[in-house]
Amino acid sequence: MLQASGAMAGATLLSRVLGMVRVMVYARFMGDGWVAGAFTFAFQIPNLFRRLLGEGALTAAFIPIFKEKEKNHGEEEMWKAANAVISGLVVVASGLIAAVMLGLAIALSAHEFSTATGLMLRLLFVMFPYMLLVCIAAALMGMLNARGHFFIPAMGATMLNVVMIASVLFLAPRFGLNLPKEGRLPVQIFALAYGVLVAGMAQAAFQVPTLWREGFRYRWVSPWKNATVRLVATRMIPGTIGVAAFQLNVLLVQSLAFWINPQINASFEYAVRLMELPQGMFGISLATYLLTTLSSLAIDKNYPEFRAALRHGIGSLLLVNLIAAALLVALAEPIMRLLFERGQFTAASTDRAAFALVCLAPGLVAFSTVNVLARAFYALGDTKTPMQISLVCLGLNLLLAAILIVPLKQGGLGLANTATSIANVALLLFALRKKLGRLEMESLRGVLRPLALAALLAGVAAWCGWTGWEKCLGHATLALKIGAVFVPAGIAGGTYWLLALLCQIPAAKEMTEFALAKFKRFK
Repeated sequence: MLQASGAMAGATLLSRVLGMVRVMVYARFMGDGWVAGAFTFAFQIPNLFRRLLGEGALTAAFIPIFKEKEKNHGEEEMWKAANAVISGLVVVASGLIAAVMLGLAIALSAHEFSTATGLMLRLLFVMFPYMLLVCIAAALMGMLNARGHFFIPAMGATMLNVVMIASVLFLAPRFGLNLPKEGRLPVQIFALAYGVLVAGMAQAAFQVPTLWREGFRYRWVSPWKNATVRLVATRMIPGTIGVAAFQLNVLLVQSLAFWINPQINASFEYAVRLMELPQGMFGISLATYLLTTLSSLAIDKNYPEFRAALRHGIGSLLLVNLIAAALLVALAEPIMRLLFERGQFTAASTDRAAFALVCLAPGLVAFSTVNVLARAFYALGDTKTPMQISLVCLGLNLLLAAILIVPLKQGGLGLANTATSIANVALLLFALRKKLGRLEMESLRGVLRPLALAALLAGVAAWCGWTGWEKCLGHATLALKIGAVFVPAGIAGGTYWLLALLCQIPAAKEMTEFALAKFKRFK
């Protein structure tokens, strides 16, 4: 598990670092004002399909079927099933894109919207075809995962980020000299929208050479009345909600935020991007690996190993994400300042985004655990239970966001998402225990308390280290800003890992031995 998810985590780390560079470039370019809010919300809608399909529902529904075809019917039927699914995606996505773009064109020509809303709709019109590209990329990534390739699919996102960064640095200047002030249409922002389309093409194309070597050749297979397509669709539609409740939460609450104040969207989005670095690097990587493994175990009805794999996965997730959450809360302000405070992103922008991160980061463990538990259900062929639980949680999230957004603004959105995801985990665990009869998670309960205490102590150490650094040295230079983050984080991280080893946490021992073995082999 550590070998496969570790390789993917390395690729995902590179992708997330490039993603963070992209967000830094975006922050300098447009700050967190109304233009940033309009672009963020417009991009959120097609980007939702990347999150749901590339990291969720399509792979969750498709990989178990793909593996079953390979195991029981041979490679020829496996590739035929893949071609049928891709053909179905092209048909459905193209129809939806045409309908949405026609509706947007009619709305923009028939009604005079406010400046921010009009800009958002025009940007959405440009970016929405990204949905088709991400559907194809998601299918190709799922096929590679099922064939045992985790590194290349994870690296695909690096291509996406490289192109999007280039759109700001090289394409935007050719659209005009700078971003106009409020009340005028910001032309440069459309360079970023066109960059999204090119990035989607690059991500899909990156998967093709490896699949070609595996023996895949695309052939049109009519999706109409195709049994595989029907089964994937049956599992995928509820799975879109079930496996990605957090992403749907983000979209729904940002719709509310955009209506109240577009600036809230931008501030909250910077916090989300920062939190997604540890979530994507380890949580998504681990969940992607577990889906393939759990699917194979479920096909063989090997439920003891199924429970053991799930238990090991959650144990490793707790170890890594508890310290990540503690550091994000304790060091929210210096991290935001180091990464984003330049250009259009001011000190006030730092304060707003840091507050959102402090409220959002405590839910990091829950966000990642939802992904893992949902994949356990999908490996068992159950898509309805996560969907039903997510519907309840979505309603709770909207209620909490509506209550908290006015007094706390972006912080209210963070608290609502955190509370909702914790409720989601509790309900998924309860339902999974009923489904399997027992979960055998007693050992995890024994390590959760010492790990939580160690994370709390590490967070306090990080906060004290940062406040001491600020009083003695400040943050006037780049070197001081770097030190304000990494010195307290290094001390806190070392303290946490030492406490975990002293408490004899199995996941800490396994990861340490794994890392030492890799280091010795490298030497």
